[in-house]
Amino acid sequence: MLQETLLAYAHYIAIFSLIVFLTSEAALCRPEWLNAAVVHRLARLDLIYLGAAILVLVTGLARTHWGMKGMGWYWHQPVLHAKLGVFVVIGLLSLKPTFAFIRWRKAERATGALPDAAEVRQVRRWIMVQAHLLLILPLLGAMLARGVGTR
Repeated sequence: MLQETLLAYAHYIAIFSLIVFLTSEAALCRPEWLNAAVVHRLARLDLIYLGAAILVLVTGLARTHWGMKGMGWYWHQPVLHAKLGVFVVIGLLSLKPTFAFIRWRKAERATGALPDAAEVRQVRRWIMVQAHLLLILPLLGAMLARGVGTR
C-alpha cells in the first residue's frame, strides 16, 4: 500500500508542477507585459513545463507498471487510452508556443526585437487551449480510478 501511495504522490506532484508552469506561461504571455526579460523567462518556463510533462508521463507509466492494479488491467482500459490521447494532443499543441518562444528569444538576442502583439495573443490562445484541455485529464483519472467506463 505504501508503494501505491508514493506512486500516486509522485504523479500528483508532477501534475501540479505542470499546471503551475503552464499557468505561469499563460500569465506572462501578454502583449502589454512582454519585454526582453519576459521573453527569456517564457522560454525558461516552457523548458520546465516540458520537464514537468515528462515527469507526469513517467510517473503515470510507473503507476500502471508498479501500481496495485498492474499493467494487465490498466492497458486494457479505454479510459486510460483516452487520457493518454488527450495528453498527447496537449503535447502537440504545446509545440507552437515552444517554437515561438525559441524564435522570440533568438530575435531578442540578435536584434532586441520583440514579437508583435497579434503574435503574442495567438500564442497565448494556444496556451489557453492546452490549459482548458488539461481540465479533462483529472476527470478521466477519476473515472479510471473508480472503474467508470472500464472493462
